[in-house]
Amino acid sequence: MRPFAFGVPLLLIAIAGSQAQRPVKVYISADMEGVTGVVTAEQLGPTGFEYQRFREIMTAEVLAAIAGAREAGATEFVISDSHGNGQNLLIDRLPVDVTIVRSFPRPLMMMQGIDSTFSAAVFIGYHSSTTNPAGVRAHTISSALLTSVTLNGVPMSEAGINAAIAAHYGVPVVMISGDDAIIAEAQQMLGPIEGAIVKRAISFHSAATLTPEAGQALIRQRAKNGVTRRGELKAKPDQRPVTLEVSFKNYRPVELLAYLPGVQRISAHTIRFVGRDIVEVSKFLEFITSYDPALAP
Repeated sequence: MRPFAFGVPLLLIAIAGSQAQRPVKVYISADMEGVTGVVTAEQLGPTGFEYQRFREIMTAEVLAAIAGAREAGATEFVISDSHGNGQNLLIDRLPVDVTIVRSFPRPLMMMQGIDSTFSAAVFIGYHSSTTNPAGVRAHTISSALLTSVTLNGVPMSEAGINAAIAAHYGVPVVMISGDDAIIAEAQQMLGPIEGAIVKRAISFHSAATLTPEAGQALIRQRAKNGVTRRGELKAKPDQRPVTLEVSFKNYRPVELLAYLPGVQRISAHTIRFVGRDIVEVSKFLEFITSYDPALAP
């Protein structure tokens, strides 16, 4: 008997088994403005009287997303703490088998750590874009600095930018939680991804909200649905090059940034930068919103 006659089928079986056992990795990027009950700065930073309580709620929503994704077969997780200083999640309450990305700056901003080995991306606690007239705490990257961010002429939310980064690695966004404004915005841009509407916007500073327990139950179910549907929710095609336009509230940043090679000032408040890909654009965005000559150490 020739040994290779049955060696090939055995090899194919081994390959099939290896593929069947491939880890289902899920990337979770967690912001805070879209967390259940968040409406003002009182919930969003260390000086707010409700911040510590809402750190707990933010953490609980991430735990709910993890639980739902596990029910759909997820086996590995990277969690990005993506709000403010990147040090909001109560990491001692997260499962022992997850990896957590904390603090800034990061080359991939809110998506640091993602790569082509992930099966799906989930966005928790997100908010609508700075050009959207609706939405609680609507802004893109910096409410203090920026009035508009576009990629290839399309106005962007943070979800849109982060989905583009995920798409660069072939990873689909399968679920997002936040208010009704960001769910509608994300689904219009990304297609029929799962959306957990945990509050409905009344104004920039107010909302009609679920309770935290109800919000977490909804997030768990939508995360499960999203990861289950990951095969049908394809990442949008990766675009290269990427034309970024950023409008600032003030004149001086625009004037100074135009001194840099490759940066064009196209109006009093707006610059244009063309990156080879979204990764280069992400690094540029992190630079222009984080750099300060007085940075130390």
